[in-house]
Amino acid sequence: MAVTPELAARLRLTIARVARRLRQEAGTDLGPAQSSALATIERHGPLAPSELAQRERIKRPTATRLLGSLVELGLVDRVPDPTDGRGSILTATPQGRALLRRLRARKTAYLAQQLRDLPPSDAAALARVAEVLERMLEEDPTIERAIAWEGA
Repeated sequence: MAVTPELAARLRLTIARVARRLRQEAGTDLGPAQSSALATIERHGPLAPSELAQRERIKRPTATRLLGSLVELGLVDRVPDPTDGRGSILTATPQGRALLRRLRARKTAYLAQQLRDLPPSDAAALARVAEVLERMLEEDPTIERAIAWEGA
């Protein structure tokens, strides 16, 4: 099978629709940007707000607003940077980690339910697709935000 722009478009649309459905299954505890930021802090923290902005590929004021909401919700701790009194360091709180576990569990349960009744040949095909997509992500250094989102 040839790799065509049509195949790329079809995959893009399908992946986007599946991702949207998984976000819906996770519930309304957090918005997509908040989930992504919290997952990035959990995975890469402790880190500075500027590092969060860089990893999320957002502007610093946007990161500041996101952090404000996550701190207010008790999901992220912001403490003074011991090496730079003007800066701060971010970590996910136990509540933030627990929320991410719940969101991930909901999405996994939904997907497992959808996969449960597939014929073995379809399940094997999806396992292969997962391997290929994982390899694509590992080989693309610009994909950090997508990886963080996936973990959300």
